[in-house]
Amino acid sequence: MSKAALGWGHININVSNLDRSVAFYELLGFRRFMPGIPYLQLEEARAGAMHEDSAAALGLPAGVRGRACIMGLDDGFPKLDLTELAVGAQASPLANADLGVVRICLSSRDLPGDYERLTAAGVEFLSAPAPAASGLADLAVCRDPDGTLIEVVQIYLDRWARLADDG
Repeated sequence: MSKAALGWGHININVSNLDRSVAFYELLGFRRFMPGIPYLQLEEARAGAMHEDSAAALGLPAGVRGRACIMGLDDGFPKLDLTELAVGAQASPLANADLGVVRICLSSRDLPGDYERLTAAGVEFLSAPAPAASGLADLAVCRDPDGTLIEVVQIYLDRWARLADDG
């Protein structure tokens, strides 16, 4: 009996203004992978009705309209789907103490430099970069234009070897 293996596809972030969010994620180093999400029948350039069966599968009302863009950091996965939907009232993003997916994490090779560059560009951080436990990493958390939390971490893998030695 074989087991089905799942692989990464994408992470979806609903946004209030697609153009503003695309520009923000480009600041973080993302680039457009595809100007829309073809299997949902959503385009980046203009709002259109989402494919009816896809909307139902996602728990959205029939006829929901929106725009979308698939972003990528490199040629691999996961991709980031930014989706602007024309729906009623939307809830605020979750905070770090809430249940569910509360943040995505991006790695940095120069966290102080990235922090300075992004802060100068107007990105809101919860705090300046701080050392994590046992000096294994430094981290900072920022918010996208709609408040979604993004952890930016610089990991020191050479320090992780002692964890294996202690185990």
